[in-house]
Amino acid sequence: MPALPAKRGRGHPKVYPDRLFLKALVIMIVRHLHTVHELLCVLAQPTSEMTLLRQLLMEQECFPSRRTWERRLQALPATLPAQIGCLGRYLVSLIQPWAACGRAVAIDSTVLRSRGGVWHQKHREKGEIPHTSIDPEAHWTKSGWHGWVYGWKLHVVSVVAAVWFPIAAVLTPANVADSDPAPDLHELCERDDRLLVATQYGRYPHTDDGVEVRRIFHKLRSRAMENFNEHFKGIFDGHGQVPTKGLLATQRFALGAIFVYQLALLYRFEHGLDLCVGLKAFLKAA
Repeated sequence: MPALPAKRGRGHPKVYPDRLFLKALVIMIVRHLHTVHELLCVLAQPTSEMTLLRQLLMEQECFPSRRTWERRLQALPATLPAQIGCLGRYLVSLIQPWAACGRAVAIDSTVLRSRGGVWHQKHREKGEIPHTSIDPEAHWTKSGWHGWVYGWKLHVVSVVAAVWFPIAAVLTPANVADSDPAPDLHELCERDDRLLVATQYGRYPHTDDGVEVRRIFHKLRSRAMENFNEHFKGIFDGHGQVPTKGLLATQRFALGAIFVYQLALLYRFEHGLDLCVGLKAFLKAA
């Protein structure tokens, strides 16, 4: 007896694949377009380049409607961490960054300032938004370098090797603790019979058995993450305010930039180009 066809869910069936909207996101990041309106206005220009791009963003000779663009690009941030993780694992297998050194990754967060004004705590507690430029979905954090910052945290896992590049990333409001996006390392280490060496709280100097190991790991993490964060912010203009408002739009911008960084790295590796030098100029020329 032939199997019954699967019951179709509610709503209109999905016509356009997710890859089409990933392509559009790459265009948005490279061209510094941060809204659907900006994207569609640029694609509508009567140039040979835009004609080609419109053809690449069609499925069975159909171009998505404005509402479809808005809906699918709004849903895209939920899938970006998985896309970044998948491409990150592929880059590791391709580049083999640990061929001449020990295997290590580092996780850290970098602060991104929100667009517009700041929402002071006295107004937040009252539920008052005194100015329309304020992004109420952002939050406060205190940075040892920048002091109090109102905005977001980009949590990134990077390879620790001669070449540093991201293999995982998420974006949260700035008040989310750095440890929250990390997996439960205690359970993982216990399951794999590994010794966990983590931050030791208390008065300095520490004298426990793990102090020297932590010092080495901290130095490795600092070199990898501080270099990557500064490199990333320099390429994607992350030292000022983000160009987006709201959690989903900011996730799309920041995580989309991480994804584009990975794609650029892949292209440069496949063409025998330097992986750390010239990346900003390469993307500006794209």
